[in-house]
Amino acid sequence: MTGMDGKEREVDRRRFLTWTWRGLAFGLAAEAAWTTFDILSPRPPGAFGGVLDAGAEADFLEGQVQYFREGRFFVSRVEGELVALYQKCPHLGCRVPFCESSGRFECPCHGSVYNRRGEYLTGPAPRGMDSFPLRVENGNVMVDTGTVLEGPPQGRLTFHDEPAGPSCLGGADEG
Repeated sequence: MTGMDGKEREVDRRRFLTWTWRGLAFGLAAEAAWTTFDILSPRPPGAFGGVLDAGAEADFLEGQVQYFREGRFFVSRVEGELVALYQKCPHLGCRVPFCESSGRFECPCHGSVYNRRGEYLTGPAPRGMDSFPLRVENGNVMVDTGTVLEGPPQGRLTFHDEPAGPSCLGGADEG
């Protein structure tokens, strides 16, 4: 390497490593600060991780299931009660869609099946679908996607109905 005075300078290995480690340490500290800020900053309303307005309570009819992509949840009214179910399967985390033909939530990854209340019916899942706290404010349904409530254990069924039709999984156990 040539210096300003035109003389050859040898890069000192120790100096090179010292500056490399300092640069890496600075990068790590900056990443840690950014991650800490991201974790501690509140989520904006209307986005996953915050409180989302799902609409008027009167719009949710008995037996109907509505999906909210921005909040990653379904709202279902079962026997007059509203429930907000997390889209994630408690087995391995796949997205569990609602099957209109059977009237049940059916996981396409490994075949777990849940009723409209999110209660476990069949499959390898360890429990029912997780949910989010839900409250009604001024006639609107507010869902807190920042708090996940663990689903009901296997065997706890408070709501049971027969499948409305064929399974979307094609030959899955109908529970």
